[in-house]
Amino acid sequence: MPAVFLDRDGTLMEEAHYCSHPDQVKIIPGVPEALRALKDAGYRLVVITNQSGIGRGYYTLADYEAVSAHFLNLLGGGLIDATYFCLEAPEKNSPRRKPATGMLVEAQRDLGLDFARSWFIGDKAVDVQCGRAAGVRPILVLTGHGAKEDASGAEFVAKDFASAAAFILKTSDA
Repeated sequence: MPAVFLDRDGTLMEEAHYCSHPDQVKIIPGVPEALRALKDAGYRLVVITNQSGIGRGYYTLADYEAVSAHFLNLLGGGLIDATYFCLEAPEKNSPRRKPATGMLVEAQRDLGLDFARSWFIGDKAVDVQCGRAAGVRPILVLTGHGAKEDASGAEFVAKDFASAAAFILKTSDA
């Protein structure tokens, strides 16, 4: 089964520095419709997100869970198949923290995903690096941090998530 791995902050929702409260969640225009199109085309949709604010003590796991629940509610039911997050701070060298592939490998195991037919959409170079390292095709979006990031290794650079989804739908078959 193919998947589209999705960075959350800056890709699906507006970047909010260490987002710790549901009031900070603002879905980027066009995201729910683009997610629905990918889902309808047969892709599993999996959020892969670094949340070092927990490990750094900026917010709690409960804060993250409240933000995540509100985010999923705003997107609409049934779009996201799973969410994986890494709470460790960067200095912990976690095998789950992007650009490491641990969260993707967990999702592959849990959901039976085919990396060769899968994509990763994110707004940071670590998202591109993570996708490449796992053997999925990465797309860098120019929302969030994307305009300032190194696009080296990206299969495509998209102005936003809806454009990235349209590229996937045009160029591959789930």
